[in-house]
Amino acid sequence: MPVLVILIVISIAFYVFYKIKTVRSRRPAEKKWLSAKSSIALGLFVALFGINQLFLYSTTVTYIVAAVFIILGGINVWAGFKAYQHYLPYAAKEAEDLRKQQN
Repeated sequence: MPVLVILIVISIAFYVFYKIKTVRSRRPAEKKWLSAKSSIALGLFVALFGINQLFLYSTTVTYIVAAVFIILGGINVWAGFKAYQHYLPYAAKEAEDLRKQQN
């Protein structure tokens, strides 16, 4: 399925993008917030990869491995989303404090 392949490529691109932004960031709350976003992208990549495998092969081993990938990806997305929600107010406060310092 070409749609899944495109989504897989987009999710891995977002993962790399947010990981680079995490490394370059100097503010601690923003770093954790960006890390949570990269965790969501990585989880989507793993889950979509598992779903894609279901369409490519039809063996018992593939179904087991795809199920593990989908479950692990879902857990990663869920944990990343919870961390994103947790660190968002801290990152916003940190950015506003920095903006006030610069003015």
